[in-house]
Amino acid sequence: MSFDTPIDRRGTHCVKWDAMEKLYGVSPDDGLAMWVADMEFQPPACVQNAVQAMHDHGVYGYFGDESKYRAAIQWWMETRHGWKVETDWIFTTHGLVNGTALCLDAFTNPGDGVVLFTPVYHAFARVIKAAGRELVEMEMVNNSGRYEFDFESYDGALTGNERMLILCSPHNPGGRVWSKAELQAVASFAKRHDLILVSDEIHHDLVFLGHNHIPMSQITGITDRLVMMTATTKTFNIAGSHAGNVIIEDPDLRARFAERMSALGISPNSFGLFMATAAYSPEGAAWVDDLVQYLDENRKLFDAGINSIPGLASMPLESTYLSWVDFADTGMSMAEFTGRVENDAKIAVNHGPTFGKGGESFLRFNIAAPRAQIEDAVDRMRRAFSDLQ
Repeated sequence: MSFDTPIDRRGTHCVKWDAMEKLYGVSPDDGLAMWVADMEFQPPACVQNAVQAMHDHGVYGYFGDESKYRAAIQWWMETRHGWKVETDWIFTTHGLVNGTALCLDAFTNPGDGVVLFTPVYHAFARVIKAAGRELVEMEMVNNSGRYEFDFESYDGALTGNERMLILCSPHNPGGRVWSKAELQAVASFAKRHDLILVSDEIHHDLVFLGHNHIPMSQITGITDRLVMMTATTKTFNIAGSHAGNVIIEDPDLRARFAERMSALGISPNSFGLFMATAAYSPEGAAWVDDLVQYLDENRKLFDAGINSIPGLASMPLESTYLSWVDFADTGMSMAEFTGRVENDAKIAVNHGPTFGKGGESFLRFNIAAPRAQIEDAVDRMRRAFSDLQ
């Protein structure tokens, strides 16, 4: 399969294309959908073949014997990330937003504070608030287009009511791959304040050359409070399968999580398990390597185009396919620059404030699309902001 092949997703119950007019006023007839974090690519043939085999069998009953599925996860984590995972550490949830909600349910109580380093993936805040927990935003420092932590400030801002910290690693929307020293500092912060540390590492396979993702599980002294979250869904563009993994090494945390899973009757769907098993394979790995190279070229093209427009700055991506563009230097209000993107360029994008403190002057663009679409997006942006050039 060529990543350059366009796929028309309109009218297929695709939220990214079929909901964008209602939400952003951008028609799918002549607009571009660059908001929802899924890709405009088909998954690798091994995943397609797994779904075809289910179809050919023709019976869609309850899934049994997870040994191959769990072995595939173990193989992937060890060969791709140097992380040895035991079979009984793995819980399967309906994606990682569901995994986040289950962590809140298992390890916190209503009214407890939950810390986020913002700006960060918007679903975290949504779930925290819906669960009746207190959202505690710790704004990161934007150091010349690079997000960094400020733990001296964070230490003084906590009240003692906080019980959990959710980390996005690699970071969405800024694309940072945290260094070992930064991860160690996060772990130390969690220990100082007795916080459960949930590390969402869903983008860990989409890391560009020159950068190295380190699983939080590799940081010493944090196991007793660490919950890891991973998934095939972002890596292989199978988000609709709603399958994610919560991986817990500590037996006490594991028992608490298992209790809530059982109480809520959570069990995975067979489609997600078959697809994940096929994806975590040598064939899937080769496809991901090709994908990352393609995304890297898209990144370079998009950044060059956006950064050529005076007042616009695309944060350098180290990972993910989500470009975080700062409009602060245009001097425009959010309403004005957003209006130009949506009404003039006709591009549907995520609004920065939904990612929390620090996102006010930003928009997030999804660049996981055929290169011709990225070129089109850059041309549209240049025309929409032509008076600045």
